[in-house]
Amino acid sequence: MAFAILAQCLNLLLCALLLLKTEGFNVGITYVQNAVAKGAVCLDGSPPAYHWDKGFGAGMNNWLVHIEGGGWCNNVTTCLSRKSTRLGSSKEMVKEIAFSGLLSKYQKFNPESRLGTVMGHHLQETNLHFRGARVWLAVIEDLLSKGMRSAENAILSGCSAGGLTSLLHCDNFRALVPIGAKVKCLSDAGYFINTKDVSGTQHIEAFYSEVVATHGSAKNLPSSCTSKMRPGLCFFPQNIVQQIKTPIFLVNAAYDSWQIKNILAPGVADPHGYWHSCKLDIKNCSPTQLSTMQDFRTQFLSALNGLGTSSSRGLFIDSCYAHCQTEMQETWLRDDSPLLARTTIAKAVGDWFYDRSPFQKIDCPYPSNPTCHNLVFDSNEHLPMNRSWVNLITTNSSDYNANDRSCTQHNIHQSSNCTCIRNSSHLFLFLIILRAMF
Repeated sequence: MAFAILAQCLNLLLCALLLLKTEGFNVGITYVQNAVAKGAVCLDGSPPAYHWDKGFGAGMNNWLVHIEGGGWCNNVTTCLSRKSTRLGSSKEMVKEIAFSGLLSKYQKFNPESRLGTVMGHHLQETNLHFRGARVWLAVIEDLLSKGMRSAENAILSGCSAGGLTSLLHCDNFRALVPIGAKVKCLSDAGYFINTKDVSGTQHIEAFYSEVVATHGSAKNLPSSCTSKMRPGLCFFPQNIVQQIKTPIFLVNAAYDSWQIKNILAPGVADPHGYWHSCKLDIKNCSPTQLSTMQDFRTQFLSALNGLGTSSSRGLFIDSCYAHCQTEMQETWLRDDSPLLARTTIAKAVGDWFYDRSPFQKIDCPYPSNPTCHNLVFDSNEHLPMNRSWVNLITTNSSDYNANDRSCTQHNIHQSSNCTCIRNSSHLFLFLIILRAMF
């Protein structure tokens, strides 16, 4: 039996590697060595680094700067635990990384792209160096010297902590890119909300305040926010999106798995593990837990109110149990990708960026969308808040409520009936991706 299980696991691993080989492509690492002299270093003092795939053809002057996720450390102890990992040292970063989904250069998976891609990693920081703001500037200056100063189209995107960064740095990014270029920002799973956990405690508010204090981030947060409230509160997108002048697009699950696990029901608020099984797989949740999650969704949607009604603001808010949907090919653009209004994330973002049509859709409540790819986590990988979500094992769950093909989805301004059906839509552009962190 043990050998059979091992063989099955190896087969699954082989299939995953083959899928990655066919849908992604490997990109080498670039170190910004001259940044060290400017004090722009990772947590351990190593130089910042990113992965870059240069644009080509008609895409030579189109840039996509993508910021990787990975959470935050909120005190010296948690920062020390990251110092010697890929989240705190460029020495530990992989030398090659596979680009897929939003980052893919293959037209089959990103049909409108001639892709040059930079994937920047966490701007990393006893001997700890808290230099995230300097690393951000050093990496952007390096990209400008490599051709971004001639950009015609540029987008700053990010996933999770990187998605929050893409919002916090959005207007700053626009100011650094040449005047006349089309510049927009995309946040994937970065709209973290300030709400109480299941014990009634403002856990995430206290955590963010510690992050801001530890890293000395207050001076780099929008002054339009810090002049009105405590700096820690300005780490929440709901308090800063009103002031962002650059067009932005939010891709987020209303039941974001990271937020359910770390904001709504963190371990500290659930000492007896009542939520443990539910957080691993939404299908394990009790009716009471699902009701609590529906309340969380309501609060999440309420936090979007500050986004405004301009067509320059895009929304793709599905009702999946997911986190970061633009980096994975299966959720970005594939025959079975998640849909809203019969539209894939790739098409919605592409139409918005090119001003073909606005997209502001909010999904109906769980479990009405049969196209969701819900995450299922390994029971041995219950990671704390300061660890990267990407270390969790994820799988695509089978479509829940698969026989129910109808739902009510909502425009940000109005509601309308629609039919949720599978549809292979195609789209997208883009060219240079940088994974870095705030």
